[in-house]
Amino acid sequence: MSRGRGGVYVEAYVRCDLETLWRLTQDPGEHVRWDLRFSRITPERDLPGGGHAFTYERSLGLHVIRGTGTTIGERVRADGVRTSALRFDTDDPWSPLRHGRGYWRYVPEPGGVRFSTGYDYEPGFGRLADRVLRPLVVWMTAWSFDRLRIWAETGESPERWGVASVLAIWRPARPRASRCRTTPPERGAFADAPATLAALKAP
Repeated sequence: MSRGRGGVYVEAYVRCDLETLWRLTQDPGEHVRWDLRFSRITPERDLPGGGHAFTYERSLGLHVIRGTGTTIGERVRADGVRTSALRFDTDDPWSPLRHGRGYWRYVPEPGGVRFSTGYDYEPGFGRLADRVLRPLVVWMTAWSFDRLRIWAETGESPERWGVASVLAIWRPARPRASRCRTTPPERGAFADAPATLAALKAP
């Protein structure tokens, strides 16, 4: 995978309680409502030692990308931080993301939660094309994070903010990728990856 670029990193501060954010991100049915990267996520089976396998879809209109994944959540830690690790893969020739790995990190802070992700993947169309597509992948992730933030903070349905809302510049409340941090920490996008990521089996 393209670790030389440090991976994709996105971070948002969400003013809600940890349990609410955990539910909106860990429940597959809720997850696909705010995340542009998925149209459907279906849990398939439990994994030995914890976690589960799943299948996912991303509709492109005339074509549906399908893939598989494994994930495990870490809910109880002495420092109060929660994490979720992920591995995914697809052999769909239309997918710009092939096999990859990543994590979510939930850090409780006064008044809210610092929510971040780091992930990387093998480019589906080659590394040259990925130089053009990767900024779009980062934007999709950051825009989705801000749509999640609005939902968690205000209760407004994420369906209210379709992709077309990016053109509604007169609506300041709309989701904006620019509200999120997309520069990885100095140690890289995987600096805070949980130990569960290394132990998680590929799908």
